[in-house]
Amino acid sequence: MHNPMTLDTFKAFVGLSAVAALVATISALLIEVPVWATFIGWIAFFSRGITARDGAINLTCVLIGLLVGMAAAFASAALTPYLGAWTIAPVVLIATFLLLSLGLLPLINNLTGFFLGLVCYFASHLPPTLGTFVELAMAVALGVFGALLASLVQQRLSGPAGSSEDVSISHS
Repeated sequence: MHNPMTLDTFKAFVGLSAVAALVATISALLIEVPVWATFIGWIAFFSRGITARDGAINLTCVLIGLLVGMAAAFASAALTPYLGAWTIAPVVLIATFLLLSLGLLPLINNLTGFFLGLVCYFASHLPPTLGTFVELAMAVALGVFGALLASLVQQRLSGPAGSSEDVSISHS
């Protein structure tokens, strides 16, 4: 059954879009971090749970994934003189094994977050430096914060809690 857009849904979408635009503007113009990396944080926030606590856990997982990606870049640089193009096999094997193993942790175990961090690092094409980590971590953290704010806006604008008109943007 197709659900037509209600006024509450429209208001929620406008509010969410306004938050996304604000986060993108802050990323690009004020702190000069990649907007796409900010949206990786946004995705991470909604990957599991939509509370501030879940957001902090998801952010931690993305940051761990960033660090694993940077370590993989160091390992790749060290192994390439010996293995050439074949370097990718052991580096990906070890990085993937590590991230999957971290998924067994009792609390900080969001596999999607880990791999979003890994992808974030490699998509950046930046060197594995502290400055790179800080830049990408700031962007991702802003995205997580923006998504938390968006979820709060959504709750506020989508009508009474538990109404049939609630709008949900997460698919957990």
